Order: sequence, then structure tokens, then C-alpha cells
Amino acid sequence: MDCEQRAKRRKIQRQWIAATLEHPARTENDPDDPELAHALRPIAERGFRVLRVIYNERCEPVRVVTVFFDDGVTDL
Repeated sequence: MDCEQRAKRRKIQRQWIAATLEHPARTENDPDDPELAHALRPIAERGFRVLRVIYNERCEPVRVVTVFFDDGVTDL
């Protein structure tokens, strides 16, 4: 299953992914893969749940690996 299918199944809109990549509330390095980064942003339309977008920042354009709501993030 690719990232786009997972996003649809998780009811994550493309514009939320784009907004998170363009204007993240916070970015983090991936703990396991130095080519990956994480962008986080609360989504108002989903009760301010934090969307986590994991992407390869070395690709041009960036390649999104996966997206999900990370309910473990409470400090944004």
C-alpha cells in the first residue's frame, strides 16, 4: 500500500499534508534514517490532532513516505 492510499484510508486530506510540509509547527530528524525528516502540525479540522508527515528531504521534490495522526504528541 502506498502513501496516498494510506492517507485516504486515514481520511487525511492532501492540503493538510501540503500545509504541514510548507509550515510545520515543528520538524524532527528521523531516529533511524538520516535521509528522513518528520514535519508536525496540529490540524484544526480534526480537533487539533497532530499530523505527522514523514518524508525524504533529499529528494526533489520531497517524497512523502507516510502520514498519520500522532496522538502521542502533546507539546505543540
